[in-house]
Amino acid sequence: MTVTPSPRPARPGRAGAPRGEALRTERLLLRPVRGADLSAVTRLWTDPEVRRHLGGPVVPSVVAIRQRRIVGAPGRHAVVRAEDGVLLGLVTVEAAGRGGETEVSYQFLPEHWGNGYAREAVAAVVARVLETVPSVVAVTQEANDRSRRLLEAVGLEHAGSFVEWDAHQVLYRRGT
Repeated sequence: MTVTPSPRPARPGRAGAPRGEALRTERLLLRPVRGADLSAVTRLWTDPEVRRHLGGPVVPSVVAIRQRRIVGAPGRHAVVRAEDGVLLGLVTVEAAGRGGETEVSYQFLPEHWGNGYAREAVAAVVARVLETVPSVVAVTQEANDRSRRLLEAVGLEHAGSFVEWDAHQVLYRRGT
């Protein structure tokens, strides 16, 4: 996989944020969320299949708040297929995530699962994050085998297990 940096340096305080406005891979563009993305992003929050291991669909009142906050938000990256501009999912970077470590999370629309897009996007973001911080973590439900395989495929290793939100969770970590 080739990750192409954009021409401007990262802004201070935005650990793991793509330099400038976009991060490109061979097939994808990761860029800030735009207003035109809200329909697809809302599907990510409300689709029962996407939300199966994320606590279920988000309630309408919370969706409305998220819609107002996500456009242009630092660390929120729309994953767009470069060839046609279709929004596939989101990758999120939280600089002070779990335990104060930089945390990466992701969600993709079901019709795009199984094509390697999530793996490509998450691998690019993890690589970028590790340019500026010593480690990155991600959490998924123990029952989410696909997500666990993805995290392992991009080099994260099992670092712990715990129960949260009434479900068994797995913490993964990768350091430099």
